[in-house]
Amino acid sequence: MLSVRNAPAESFHFFSLLSSVLFLRLSLFCGLCLLFNNSGVEMERYEVIKDIGSGNFGVAKLVRDVWSKELYAVKFIERGQMIDEHVKREIMNHRSLRHPNIVRFKEVLLTPTHLAITMEYASGGELFERICNAGRFSEDEARFFFQQLISGVSYCHSLQICHRDLKLENTLLDGSSAPRLKICDFGYSKSSVLHSQPKSTVGTPAYIAPEVLTRKEYDGKIADVWSCGVTLYVMLVGSYPFEDPDDPKNFRKTIARILSVQYTIPDYVRISMECNHLLSRIFVADPEQRITIAEIKKHPWFMKNLPLELTDAFQERFDREGAELPSQSVEEIDSIIEEAKKPVEGPKIGHVIGGSLDLSDVDADLDLDDIDASGDSGEFVCQL
Repeated sequence: MLSVRNAPAESFHFFSLLSSVLFLRLSLFCGLCLLFNNSGVEMERYEVIKDIGSGNFGVAKLVRDVWSKELYAVKFIERGQMIDEHVKREIMNHRSLRHPNIVRFKEVLLTPTHLAITMEYASGGELFERICNAGRFSEDEARFFFQQLISGVSYCHSLQICHRDLKLENTLLDGSSAPRLKICDFGYSKSSVLHSQPKSTVGTPAYIAPEVLTRKEYDGKIADVWSCGVTLYVMLVGSYPFEDPDDPKNFRKTIARILSVQYTIPDYVRISMECNHLLSRIFVADPEQRITIAEIKKHPWFMKNLPLELTDAFQERFDREGAELPSQSVEEIDSIIEEAKKPVEGPKIGHVIGGSLDLSDVDADLDLDDIDASGDSGEFVCQL
């Protein structure tokens, strides 16, 4: 009988490799994700259900809490150089937000290879997908979602947080019959309390306000208003307001049309005078003359059929009664993020999160410095 002690080195290496492969396959089959805190102690166990998105940030997965059976979305970002100030800002800003129209932050955890951002799962998918399926919305349906969008943005602004990348792909829906809109992805958000007014050119090209393109200091809140207007237009028309209909992927033309505020409502789209007026007050090149969020909330078109839960009085009551606070303190989260910045040695992909991680995807969330103005600007769509 051949003992391990007397076995050739090749046999030992073979059995070692076979054991590793079997262990990995078993881990993937079970679909369990072991999450660790920064001291390496197991905190929680999640069952991986499926992939729900990917992009230059990493990968997002739907998971189930083995203990509570609740579903969550988890964004996995590889530890090391990808954990930068954008990631930290996203987490810290997201943690502070508690509103029905904002995806709820749960916690951040460390796996041996990734930082995991755990949040509420919006089972209805992206608002973008709903429009793609419908072509465009009726005015009433567009207003229904726009009211919720403005409610969430208004709340962010009340906490001095501007999103800076509002778009259909960053608005999710829950699974109810009358879907509740949920704003997500605070990677470009900025707090005017902790930071100076934004000067960088960030966001998705079709949604960028004129003043953002000038590379001068601008008010992120007023820039958010413009992006909300683009979202409303797309819901009503089914296309972007500042893309050339004959050359929609020409970024240079899109920029020129944004700067000159060149848009039209197609003849086949019938909207009310009040709606047209609101769009004309949003799409104003001078940010000082543009309508504010507070003024939008008083506009006759916006106020029509406004649900009770979106009124200021209801929100004040919600704030007084308080929502469930995140379990982690700012200090604890900061400690986890700092630990995640340290590079990981050895295999980095697939061992813990139960799947492959493709970082070759390119998102359309571009800094202007990264854009070739002579080329196209394609959209990359992901749920998280």
